[in-house]
Amino acid sequence: MTAPSGTPGGAARTDIAVRRATDDDRTAVLALLADSLGWERDATFAEFFDWKHRRNPFGVSPAWVAVDRDEIVGFRTFLRWEFDDPDGRVRRAVRAVDTATAPAYQGRGVFRLLTTTAVDALTAEGVDFVFNTPNDQSLPGYLRMGWIEVGRLPLEARVTNVAGLRRMRKARAPAGRWPVATDAGTDASTMLADDRVATLLEQLPAPRGLRTTRTVAYLRWRYGLPALGYRALSIDDDPAAGLAVFRLRTRGGAIEAGVSELLAPPGTDAARRLLRAVRREAGADYVIRLGRAGRMLPTDGFVPLPRHGPVLTYRPLADASPPPRLRDLDFRLGDVELL
Repeated sequence: MTAPSGTPGGAARTDIAVRRATDDDRTAVLALLADSLGWERDATFAEFFDWKHRRNPFGVSPAWVAVDRDEIVGFRTFLRWEFDDPDGRVRRAVRAVDTATAPAYQGRGVFRLLTTTAVDALTAEGVDFVFNTPNDQSLPGYLRMGWIEVGRLPLEARVTNVAGLRRMRKARAPAGRWPVATDAGTDASTMLADDRVATLLEQLPAPRGLRTTRTVAYLRWRYGLPALGYRALSIDDDPAAGLAVFRLRTRGGAIEAGVSELLAPPGTDAARRLLRAVRREAGADYVIRLGRAGRMLPTDGFVPLPRHGPVLTYRPLADASPPPRLRDLDFRLGDVELL
């Protein structure tokens, strides 16, 4: 697909072509993303990109590039995802994630062209839907391209002390991308390498709402990259009895502990015990988790944070089912954290 576009500096008009990205584009794509995101062009960034888009057990990320002559001037990719539906289906989805446009080409429709091309291709491939959590600046553009605003996901918090409450109230900045180092709990990759994690997953009840398909491979991938700093706690050193995955990040002057995953056998108090253990051992000013709209989780002092949760958007692709409502979702923080 191509679109007419003026060239930089007022030169003659040319066409920007969009095509599927290939392995040969990797170096140029990494450079474009590094410039767009303000990251260093180093081995950590390259390792993060490969972990995210090549090692995902749901599949390699489909990606597209915009090309002007021989220069890559735009990039757009989607993270493959799978959900278990309460009706027994496995829903194939993608999560809209990384995108970048070269500075000289911004404001000229490159992002829209990449996205609409991808939507058409993913629909033809049979992907059921796309979801993401856009910020306030990008949300209007997604809505114009057919995305539907599902609503704001219910974020909850539990402060650890009075000083933590003060710091949380002042923490208006976005969370830091990289974690705060800590010895709390166990390195998540070590915990998830335990064979008893499979036993825990076998005990989980059927999904009450649309829920990420949790397999041992998924958990090991999602929380196993050392640079992301995920930690884990289990009940009595036995992952089969329940486990929590969390990490510490800065938010303004506060230290935030985000509970990304909480897995507990039904009919036990494991979830409550794990939340208390995170609060006790993490040393953070406060702990956050994602609640469930219309359903009660163990409260343990957690209170809703109105207007603070991420806004979830959805676009149907090959599956024309009605979009989910907030109460139809069984999400955890790890499903929607910025990656």
